Amino acid sequence: MTPEIAPEVLDEKLIISGIHLDLTDGMKLHVREKVSKLLRHESHIVRVRITIEYHQTKSTHGQFTAKGQIEIQGPDIVAGESADDAYDAIDKLVSELDRGLRKRSTNRLSKRDRPSAIDSDDE
Repeated sequence: MTPEIAPEVLDEKLIISGIHLDLTDGMKLHVREKVSKLLRHESHIVRVRITIEYHQTKSTHGQFTAKGQIEIQGPDIVAGESADDAYDAIDKLVSELDRGLRKRSTNRLSKRDRPSAIDSDDE
């Protein structure tokens, strides 16, 4: 079982913001729970930025867009997802960021396990 992330560490590493939207306590709690899973997978994460944006459309309901950026050693991992519900957009975003972390991890492992071939004919 993976260790729990201390609330102080989570507060230090997580930035949540809303655009055209007031973030409720429930929404913030949902983001914290989802992002804590990402932090348990990868200990080298410096910061996670989550932005939830509301776009008013001509129809009766609006569109929610969740954007995320994981600041980590090397290139940052950036993703964005949209949905009719803010919670669905957050869930999709976190799964996309998790997929990016796994892909980054497997790429690093494959490069480590497969050193470049040394051409001995040139000598």
